Parts: sequence; structure tokens; C-alpha cells
Amino acid sequence: MILLREAFEKLLKRVEKPARYIGGEINEIKKDASRSDVRFGFAFPDKYEIGMSYLGLQIIYHVLNRKENVYCERIFAPAPDMETLMKEEGILLFTLETKTPVRELDIVGFTLQYELSYTNVLNMLSLAGIPIFSSDRTDDMPLIIGGGPCAMNPEPLADFFDLFIIGDGEEAVASLCDLYGKCKRAGESREDFFKKACAIESVYIPAFYEPVYMDNGEIKEIKKTFEFAGNGVKRSIRNDLNMEEDFPEKCIVPIIETVHNRAIVEIFRGCWRGCRFCQAGMIQRPVRERSKDNIIRTAKNQLAATGHEELSLLSLSTSDHSEFEPLVLELMEMCRESNVSLSLPSMRLDSLSHKALHEIGGYKKSGLTFAPEAGTERLRNVINKNLTEENIIESVNRAATLGWNTVKLYFMIGLPTETYEDLDGKADTVRKIMEACRPKRFNITVSISNFVPKAHTAFQWEAQDNDDKLRKKHNYPKEKLRIRGVNFNYHDSDMSILEAVFARGDRRLSDVLAKAWKKGRKFDGWSEHFDYECWKEAFKEAGISSDFYCSRPRNYDEILPWEHIDNLVAKEFLIRENEKAKLAETSENCRQGCAGCGICM
Repeated sequence: MILLREAFEKLLKRVEKPARYIGGEINEIKKDASRSDVRFGFAFPDKYEIGMSYLGLQIIYHVLNRKENVYCERIFAPAPDMETLMKEEGILLFTLETKTPVRELDIVGFTLQYELSYTNVLNMLSLAGIPIFSSDRTDDMPLIIGGGPCAMNPEPLADFFDLFIIGDGEEAVASLCDLYGKCKRAGESREDFFKKACAIESVYIPAFYEPVYMDNGEIKEIKKTFEFAGNGVKRSIRNDLNMEEDFPEKCIVPIIETVHNRAIVEIFRGCWRGCRFCQAGMIQRPVRERSKDNIIRTAKNQLAATGHEELSLLSLSTSDHSEFEPLVLELMEMCRESNVSLSLPSMRLDSLSHKALHEIGGYKKSGLTFAPEAGTERLRNVINKNLTEENIIESVNRAATLGWNTVKLYFMIGLPTETYEDLDGKADTVRKIMEACRPKRFNITVSISNFVPKAHTAFQWEAQDNDDKLRKKHNYPKEKLRIRGVNFNYHDSDMSILEAVFARGDRRLSDVLAKAWKKGRKFDGWSEHFDYECWKEAFKEAGISSDFYCSRPRNYDEILPWEHIDNLVAKEFLIRENEKAKLAETSENCRQGCAGCGICM
């Protein structure tokens, strides 16, 4: 059943930004759904303008729709005004392309990019008329699957999802759709499909595992409930990024303004730096580069197919590409000819090419963003940033000399071993930068986020600062950063605490999630919607302490909730890195020498 045009148009006349729900954008893919074995819904648990800025959506949309037997459509969380009207009119959540009720699809795949989107997942399931708990679903309902960085610890969501794909999704999700199509044609049950899906190494089926807890709340063991569930679950790695057919060039062009409305080319995956707090750097190892020629061809074709006026290079550390200088110089020439600006996010202050920066400075200047992370060299050594104050000041001053008048600097608060001397260092560094850039007119935006311990990192055993400590640390540099030309903002500490709870949580948190959602929690990543008091009530009613998950340090021998999810990075390596952090000792990066993480063995 498809949403009737007349009913749909009535809704659109009564909501803000109706273009969020109409589809029909340039490069949208339309298929004959009746000829597809598998109807797949790519669900982004946030508003259209957030989801359409995510390159992973474009990649999976492209990969699946290249398959003749699969039709992939998009699903986004409706804004509150649209949700209210849908409930009033009895309209179920629908796909963007064909306005088909989500409940009628075969598979609904949620991308899990950040922990504060979890209540939106439950809300979208409910709006689709699908039970939120997997145990309540029947064979005629779609499979609910999850992927993305948060799937590296899927346990807080384990009771809501049928399965998860761990790691890179291009190959795994395509294989899963092929298997589902075969089982569907053969008339096999959901249970039959699950048992066969275990053969895909990166597929995790929560129902086949059962955690057992000790009296102190820690995990005693994680038992398998199905003997063929395999020897744990291993992260999928897409080794070759140069396969032309796997990266979209005809990307969908949003018809309203989105967070990032530009052409985006992923230039490499992974990072060889080894920052100890960084989950992305650990769950995306090893580094896999896209060649310079491939990047340039893809960028040229994307710009031609979309008409975007800005090109952005995507990676964890853009200037670390092995061909960064010739790549940027050639792209700059191409952008100049097309009157397109080039954005270079995620720049390393110690690897900037003066020639490349000079060329960019001579044309359209997009913003420059740097991440010193810590205010002193000691603390930067603790996190293995390997960045000196001289690197920072020289690089920013160089940009100012070449004509930039504004940069963004990202710092973190609450890192392990942090002292107030380290907080002083943030303000001292900013003040020295401003002095070095005088007499030029120069502005710095200082953004401070809170340290959140993440699974599969060297700091996964560390405690997070409590709310009181975080607030004091926020206020401390605020006064010291009252410098002309400096803007200061920081991330809400309550949000960071909740993020930490779910980043390292276990299955018992499903009760908290369900209770919070029933109390009306959704869009928790938006400050205007966030209500921590409501979350506190949910924890209290569930009889669960948030401090157990965020404020408690772990021992190396404690079984962690994600212990059975193999990231392919050795636990022994993470322990060594944690011990080095305590001594403020750094480790070699992958280009200097092998640190023995195990990923390449």
C-alpha cells in the first residue's frame, strides 16, 4: 500500500519544510518495486537535512541500487510537527522514494552514527507500526538491522535489533540482501535466515548470544545460544577503495539546505596516527587510500552530476594522504576552472603543505579546522597526539600569512590524567596564536568537547569525569579565553555523560532506553529537545545507575560488553597503549614503524 497522494499533500501544507518529505531530488533512483526481490529501507535516525549530509547513505544507496534484485529507498525521522500530524491522520512512517509504509519493506537498515540517536530508532519503529522489541516481531515484518560506528558496541540496542553488520558495509550488506532474497524465494522462516546469516563473518545476531552477570553488575560470561554462531564476530574491511563501481558519482542532490550541501569524496579510510581516545582511528584500521587519479576523476564527475559549488575531501586526517600536495594542487586547478571552493577538513597541524596552503589561499577560502585536542605537550603525549606547541602556532600563523582570517580549534576536556595546568595550556596556546598573527585581523573559534571513553580504544577502561568536574572545567577556560577575536563554545556535559553510558553499556540499558522513549525522549542530540531529568527518571525506574557505566574505571580482566565483537585490533595492544598513556609516553605511528596493533598480521 502506498500513501495516497491527496492525503500526503494535505500533510505537506501543514508542516515546516515540506521538502523534507517529498523526494524527487536530482539523481534519486526510482525502480519498479514489483520487480525487486528485496525492498530495503536505509533509515537515518534524524531529520532529512542531517541524514542527507552523510556520505555513507549515498554509498549504500548506490551499492544496493546497482543490484537488479534490490530496491533501496530512504527513510528519515519526521520532525515533531510532521510526527504529530501523522499520528492524527493515522499515517505510518513511509519511504521517501515511493511513499511506501516502512512496515511493508523486507529489510530496514539503521545507520548508528551517534549514541544520542537511539531513542529516534525506537520512535521510528513505532511510527512504522513495528514492535520496538525484536522478540515481539513476526515473520511478516521487516528485518531490523544496524550498522555504523555505534554498532561496534551493539549491546545497548541488542533487544531492539534482529542483527548488526560490524565494520564496512558495502560488501556485507550486499551479501546479506542476496541471502535474504534466496531465503525469501524458498519460503524460509526468519529463524532459518538468521542461522544462514551466521556464515557472513561480520553479521552479529544478538539472539544467539546471552550475557551472564555477576552480583556486582559486571559480566561473568557471554554464552552462545546457537552452536553455529561462529567464533565471535569479525569486523568487515573493505580493502580496495579504488573499485569505481562502489563509490557514487551521481549523488542525490538535496532540494533544501542541509548541514553539508557539497560534493564529498572519501580520499582514504582509517588513520595511522594512533590517538588513544579516538574510536574512529581504531575501528577503521588499516589505512586504505584512494589513488590521486581516482579521487580527481570522482570529484570531477560528482561536481558535473550535482552542480555543487563546494568540494570536500573526507578522511580522518586529510593532509595525511600520501599524495596530499599534488592531489590538492590538481584539485585546486580544477576547482578554479569550475568556480568551485575546496574544503579541507580534518587537517593535521604538523603535516600541512605550505605550497598547497598557498594555492588554496590564492583562490576561494573555505574554513580551516585544526584539532590540537589538549593544551600542553604532556597531555598531547598522553593521548599520543604527537604535536608540539611550535607545530600549532607555526601552522596557524602560516595560514594567517596566506590570507586566512579565521580558523577553528578543537580541544577536549576531561582526558585521562588532565590537570588544571593542562586547562591553562589551552588558553595560553590560543593567546600565543593571536599574538603571532598580529597585526593581521584574525579570529579563532575554540570548541571544547568532553572526553567520552569509547569501546575498542586504549581508553575504553578509563572513567569519565562526573558532571560536577566537567562543569568546573568548562567554566575555568571560559574566563581565560575572554580574548578579542576569540569565540568559545563547549559541548553540554549531560549529553556527554549519556553518550558515555551508551558507548560502553550492556543489554540492561534496553530497559532504560524503552522507558525514556515512552516518556517522550527523541532527538536527544538536539539541545532544544534534550531533557536529562527525564533520563534520570528512566534510570531510576529501571534500577540502573548511570555512574556504573560512565564514572567507573574498568580492570583489564573485566569482560566488556563488546568482548565478543572482534575489531581485529589486539586487546594486548590497547593495554600497552593505556599503560604508556599513564607515563605520558608516545608510540610510533604506522609510517614510522609498526606498533604491533595486530591489524596487519
